[in-house]
Parts: sequence; C-alpha cells; structure tokens
Amino acid sequence: MSDDEPPTAPVICEACGTTNRVPLPEVADTIERHNERVHGGAEEAEVDPDVADKLADLIARDLGFLDE
Repeated sequence: MSDDEPPTAPVICEACGTTNRVPLPEVADTIERHNERVHGGAEEAEVDPDVADKLADLIARDLGFLDE
C-alpha cells in the first residue's frame, strides 16, 4: 500500500464464498450494494468479524472504555 492509497478492510460473504479488500471509505457502500444486488437486501456480506472485533477493542481502549 502506498501513502496515496487509503487503508483497506477485508469484506467477506460466506453465502458467496468470497473475500475482498475494500478501501475503508468505501466499505459501507460496497457491502450495501453487494447485499442488494446479490442477496436481495439480505445482510450477508460484512467486514471480517475477527477484524471488526479487533478494531472495536482498539477503539474502546483508545476511548478509555477498558480502563479499570
């Protein structure tokens, strides 16, 4: 990844058996478009759950929610 390229997130769709890396600014729209086009609006595609959990933990720690 160059300095000009935004970071990406892995988007998976277990129903299709696909995984794709999507620039962060495009994740929500990409997931919505895929689910509408391929699955009739059913929420199948998502950010890889392991990555989403790790990101949530990092944000919670950064915001002080995990401080004891």
